[in-house]
This record gives sequence, C-alpha cells and structure tokens, in this order.
Amino acid sequence: MSETTHDGSVAVSAALPPDERLTAAQLAEKYGLSVSGARPSLVEYVRQLWARRHFIVAFSRAKLTAQYSQAKLGQLWQVATPLLNAAVYFFVFGVILQANRGMSQEVYIPFLVTGVFVFTFTQSSVMAGVRAISGNLGLVRALHFPRASLPISFALQQLQQLLASMIVMIAVVVGFGSFPDLSWALVVPALALQFLFNTGLALVMARAGAKTPDLAQLMPFVMRTWMYASGVMYSIPIMLADKPQWIATVLQWNPAAIYMDLMRFALIDGYGSENLPNHVWMAALGWAVLLAVAGFVYFWKAEERYGRG
Repeated sequence: MSETTHDGSVAVSAALPPDERLTAAQLAEKYGLSVSGARPSLVEYVRQLWARRHFIVAFSRAKLTAQYSQAKLGQLWQVATPLLNAAVYFFVFGVILQANRGMSQEVYIPFLVTGVFVFTFTQSSVMAGVRAISGNLGLVRALHFPRASLPISFALQQLQQLLASMIVMIAVVVGFGSFPDLSWALVVPALALQFLFNTGLALVMARAGAKTPDLAQLMPFVMRTWMYASGVMYSIPIMLADKPQWIATVLQWNPAAIYMDLMRFALIDGYGSENLPNHVWMAALGWAVLLAVAGFVYFWKAEERYGRG
C-alpha cells in the first residue's frame, strides 16, 4: 500500500515487507553487493594482480612465442632485429659521421650494440603498452580481471626477449675484448630497475592508448627522437663537449641514457665511471620507483573505464 504525502510524492506504506522499503543502494550495502566492474581499492587491486601472477607470466610467454610464428626464422628475429639495427647505426654513425670520436673500435662497437639492445627494451615496452588495452578489447570486454595484467605482461614479454638476445650482445662484448668480471654482476640490478621503469611507462601508455588509439601512430616518432637524444650511437659528454654543460647534464639524466650507461659500465672494460653522471644509481632507482608507482596508480584510476565506449 502507499499514500500521497503533502508534497504530492508517493510514500511506501509500512505494511510492505522490510526489504521493499529500502533503496537499491541500501539493499546492496545490506547484502554486501557491489557494482559490476567498479574499481577496487588500490590494496585490493594489488591483491587481485598477485592472484593472477601465473596468468601474467603465461600470457607473456604465449605472446613471445606467437610474435614471430609466421616468420620462417621464427624467434631468431628476437636477436636479428636489434643486431641489424646496430649494424646500420654503425655504418651511418660510426663510419660516415664518425660518432665514435674518443673511443676505439674495441669499445665503440660493444658500446653501440649494448645501447641498441637496451634502448630497444624500453622502446618495445612503450609500443606494446600503447596497444595493451586498445589491441585486446575482445579479451578486456569478455573477461573480468585486473586490466593492469596486460601492460605488465607485455613489459615482461620484452624483458624475456631482451634476456634471449643478450647471448648475442655478450658475444659481441667478449669478442671485442671485454671479458666477464665482478662488474658484470651489476647487470642484474640495472635490468631490474629498467624493467620497473619500463613497466610503469607501459602502464601510463596503456591508459593513454586506450583513450586515444591514434597515439600508436605517433609514438614511433616520439621514440625515435628519444633514441637520438639518449646517446645510443654516441657518447653524450664527448659529443657535447663544446656545448653548454647543462645540455649534456640533462641528456645524461634522461632515464634511457642512465640505464644504457649502467649496462655499458657493467659490461665494457674501456667504459669507466668517468662516463657516468654523478649519483647514477640513485637516479636509476628514482626513475624506476617514480614511474612504477605513478604509472600503476595512474592506470588503476581508470580501471572501470577500460573496454567501454
């Protein structure tokens, strides 16, 4: 039963069962219901991601296996692609433009190969991150899971690809006279910090790419500019010795340059600490933590919007 109040609205009679007097929000609260697809708390989101860690690893491996499945050489292209890029850059920058000034061939070739492989790790993580959501809308719309699983999985895929291709990178380094010693142990923390940085960047780009799919067309130009500014093919302090000091300082503190320099310092005998900016490990840690935390929170804040619209 119902009756009309003095303002003309209809009030539910007390004769109705108790549950029928409650609003939808009150009923949901009473029975512990939540909105389907609603964003969980940050702590709960981390817990959900951890629960799906096996899916993240398996998905990254499956993507890596499928990446070159249509090519006759298969996964050999994981190694061949950055190696061919290094050969082209050596011809253009090392032979024609003489960008190897101040370095012997025994140092410059490992310097160049290491830079190409390490920068490709970041470049591929960014490009995969841009398409992580927009390129997997069928999966996003069909299943309920924390969407951060996708960009994290793609960053992990690129790490696995780098680890596989490091066999060739190490062969080049050894072939030009840099043999294993204690400094090679620094490769592990350097790669771990770069992986954290790349994952955070992939999360940022995944949210941006989900909202603006055309970003995937723009990013190759952005990444190419970043590569030229990061000292992949040349030593920043040597090439900019006649320029204002602040330019070289800014370029050396750019995260891509920092992670490349740490790997070069670890692997190449002739690449000493004088080539590194001050407090380089603190800078590498700072970039990794900043991007990993900020990128994760930034991605999580749009969780309920992915796959809609």
